Amino acid sequence: MLNIVLQDSAQDGASLQLESEQTEKTLSIIELISSGGTAGTVIIAILFVLLIVAIYIYFERVFAIKEASKIDPNFMNQIKDHVTHGKIDSAQMLCTQVNSPVSRLISKGITRIGKPLEDINTAIENAGRLEIYGLEKHVSVLATISGVAPMIGFLGTVIGMILSIFEIANSGGQIDIKQLSDGLYTAMTTTVGGLIVGIIAYIAYNHLVVRTNKVVYQMEANSVEFLDHLSEPI
Repeated sequence: MLNIVLQDSAQDGASLQLESEQTEKTLSIIELISSGGTAGTVIIAILFVLLIVAIYIYFERVFAIKEASKIDPNFMNQIKDHVTHGKIDSAQMLCTQVNSPVSRLISKGITRIGKPLEDINTAIENAGRLEIYGLEKHVSVLATISGVAPMIGFLGTVIGMILSIFEIANSGGQIDIKQLSDGLYTAMTTTVGGLIVGIIAYIAYNHLVVRTNKVVYQMEANSVEFLDHLSEPI
């Protein structure tokens, strides 16, 4: 009977010790990053800055593109009505009030009314290039971050492996697991961090490209409609 009690107590003690060891092995994100040593911490800090830049550019561009895509459905009908009745000043004033990429293109075309249709088309195309450049401002930075972030992460991987190999080479046959683990933490945490930042930036970039293309299509469609109206016989 006493042996059974002692065995149960020993098992309970072993279970508590095992649970304690499992609890001690749990790492927070901050502890995981700091476990990579100075090199790992520096690389993670760089990746964090890149992530902040990517998020800022994404939301700034999303709001800008959303604002640029807003236009009254009756805008072109009003423009065509003013132009048909010779109210060029009224059409120009309407473009100024709307203040969107589409209205600025139409405004540029209105200023060329009376000249050959080819000249009007050229003026609208030139204005369109400037509008597209404004819509795509800083978007290329996202593409750069999506490519650079994983490479920075892989750089951390290489540094971590070098540190681990250095510790093995200088261990004298007795490997210090703690020092070896620092290099492995650097290798793994920087790789994961680089991939996460790269994936986020890549998704953000492609989403902005799609949104920008929709606005460009809107600009082209309205410009063609305006030119077609000018080419119609009176």
